[in-house]
Amino acid sequence: MTFDNISIKELENHIFLVTIKRPKVLNALNRQTIEDLHTALVALQSDQKVRVLIVTGSGAKAFVAGADITELSGFSVKEGVALAKKGQQDLFDLIENYPKPIIAAVNGFALGGGLELAMACHFRLASENAKMGLPEVSLGLIPGYGGTQRLPQLVGKGKAMEMILTGAMISAEVALNYGLVNYVVPQTELMDNCVSIGQKIIQNSPNSAKAAIQAINAGFKTNVDGFSKEVELFGSCFGSDDFREGTTAFLNKRKPNFE
Repeated sequence: MTFDNISIKELENHIFLVTIKRPKVLNALNRQTIEDLHTALVALQSDQKVRVLIVTGSGAKAFVAGADITELSGFSVKEGVALAKKGQQDLFDLIENYPKPIIAAVNGFALGGGLELAMACHFRLASENAKMGLPEVSLGLIPGYGGTQRLPQLVGKGKAMEMILTGAMISAEVALNYGLVNYVVPQTELMDNCVSIGQKIIQNSPNSAKAAIQAINAGFKTNVDGFSKEVELFGSCFGSDDFREGTTAFLNKRKPNFE
């Protein structure tokens, strides 16, 4: 697969890197980039070689420094609603519910749609130079790709209100204290740390990873009983080849092979 705005490469066995490549505009999200990411993720979803994805931005300055404002400046109310709806459905919800773990490697500015993209990923690592924020109110907007919903889930209602209403940026260290990112590391070590976590993930059952993502997400959905969903998914694991391999390996005192 080849795209104008993103690249995909295998970092090592089962771990793939998706890089947003619009460095001249600090990797800002436009409709074509969202479409490219959607197309790539849908294709990678069925690729058995892919077990973990890492998403990052090109260059040393930005993960994604927001939406492409030049594209939005002339939108009507109807166009704005359509943009947010399509973006959420095609990309941000797709990432949140993706059956394979997606790690955001936040390597610089993650603002507006960029922070929303990182928050949709299953967890986040940040470089020491990273800055994060949702500055949409300074443009007369609010976050439209799930930011008003995912940020309170991650940092709590009060801190989310402050970040969104002030539009202020926070440092990587503050993001770590808020629980917005899992780790902060030197930029030169960011990808190695993401790969290291990916290596730990791929030692385990891919079927279990998929079920765990579904169960955890269920607890944050309205009108869904997360405990019942966990019971359902727990039970379904007993019918999987991974369960048979995992238990057989344990009883035979060997490492499981989940290839």
